[in-house]
Amino acid sequence: MKRIRRTALWWAAVSLLMAGGAYAAAPSTPLQPRVLLVGTYHGIPGQYSTVQAAVAAAGPGDWILVAPGDYKTSGGTAPADATDSPAGVLVQTPGLWIRGMDRNGVVIDGTKSGPQCSTNAGDQNGPLNGIMVWKADNVWVQNLTVCNFLAGKGNTGNEIWWNGGADSAKIGGWGYGGDYLTATSTYYGGESTAAQYGIFSSNWSGGTWDHTYASNFNDSGYYIGACQNICNQTVDHAWAEYNALGYSGSNSGGQLVVQNSQFDNNEDGFDTNTQNGDNPPPQDGTCPKGAISPITHTTSCWVFMHNWVHDNNNPNVPALGSAAAGPVGTGISLSGARNDTIMDNLFQNNGAWGTILVPYPDSGPPCTGGTLTPVACLYDEYGDAVIGNTYEHNGFFANPTNGDIAAANFEPDATDCFRGNVEFGGGAATTSPPGAQALYPSCTGQTVLPDLNPLFVDEVACDSQSVSIGPVMGGTFCPPGAKYPRRTAVVMHPLPNNLDTMANPCQGAPANPWCVDGNPA
Repeated sequence: MKRIRRTALWWAAVSLLMAGGAYAAAPSTPLQPRVLLVGTYHGIPGQYSTVQAAVAAAGPGDWILVAPGDYKTSGGTAPADATDSPAGVLVQTPGLWIRGMDRNGVVIDGTKSGPQCSTNAGDQNGPLNGIMVWKADNVWVQNLTVCNFLAGKGNTGNEIWWNGGADSAKIGGWGYGGDYLTATSTYYGGESTAAQYGIFSSNWSGGTWDHTYASNFNDSGYYIGACQNICNQTVDHAWAEYNALGYSGSNSGGQLVVQNSQFDNNEDGFDTNTQNGDNPPPQDGTCPKGAISPITHTTSCWVFMHNWVHDNNNPNVPALGSAAAGPVGTGISLSGARNDTIMDNLFQNNGAWGTILVPYPDSGPPCTGGTLTPVACLYDEYGDAVIGNTYEHNGFFANPTNGDIAAANFEPDATDCFRGNVEFGGGAATTSPPGAQALYPSCTGQTVLPDLNPLFVDEVACDSQSVSIGPVMGGTFCPPGAKYPRRTAVVMHPLPNNLDTMANPCQGAPANPWCVDGNPA
């Protein structure tokens, strides 16, 4: 697709910023970027009272700075070609920088009345998205909080969304930056209206999230999907808790790195999968064009590394649809995932398993990238590498296959590999089937026979309360004596106090009344 361009220098600088996570002065452009100010900062009034008004007035390359305040939303605007996706702040102009002056103090609020991010039913707005970037390349959103944009009719319930064309099965956006962002919902009135996703990218290629937080979502705190084998995205310094899934990634592969992040107190800490949804499948971490990853030194460019995944044993979270089937007590699930790498992470206190690799049965036809059986479209997992991770106190639910690592395959596929995974304090990580690290130390690409691991498959089906897995292979669904936590009540948690904000929100911004010599006035 033809991209809207400013100058080669501009986009080159943006690319360097996204790759390095640093902030630099805005590069020169044919027209000097304007700075549009929203609210009043240190007694200096801006030109606009709402973020949407400033976005509507902005041109490519302009900056929008937002003063601390509770910016409530009375309604939304939808793109002309996506009328089912209204947003409180709709961005359709490429190259914008939207930056709050204080991450914790600038709140884009999905409630129409009451206190900030109100928990009262009468204050809620109804189905709406928060900030939605619609097919606009290289838009940066930074240093602010978004809350209480709820689901319902249409594609709604998403707090911050880079949307390249949901359900289009093609890439519609290139490049983004999202830094020092917070996404949450404080209100729960049932799953049909609960907020779905926190920080969200779909049908997009290229971008970085850094220093972000997401909680209380009934699908996932973070989501990257429908970017096929060309995602080219990085998640760095993320924190996801109290979600059905801390992260979900359907059909997102190629170069995709999740690093230096924390996933805790979710039902299932992290899940990437293949499915008939957010097409096209499958999820495949193979490097594009046969390249070699500079991280893994293999052809696997999807990398989960240097993360802390702990205490994901929480059934009392909002949870809807397939996300609700995330097996409680699991650190990370690779479901129908292919050619991904999990390396150098710490998995602690996950009651069922630290790491699981499982097939994903979905509805079909169509069954692109899978095998259509009489009962399901089966997406087997294969070619995944689990290497150099440390495990501590996983599997304490004490069901037969619970432990550090477990895997199953239903078809002859390229071998997974398990190497250098250890218990904290000494010894090898536990595996199901036993001895996996000795049997499959290297991802050679060699095809191996299926290992159905039926007891493990039954345990996963029991844990997820899903009959879609175990009976496919003649399982019994919940082996006798199985013990997994079940929801008793949904608990919505407040935000942590004082999440890190940008040290200098004026850095890199063009001169404006709120910034003097590159520092806040």
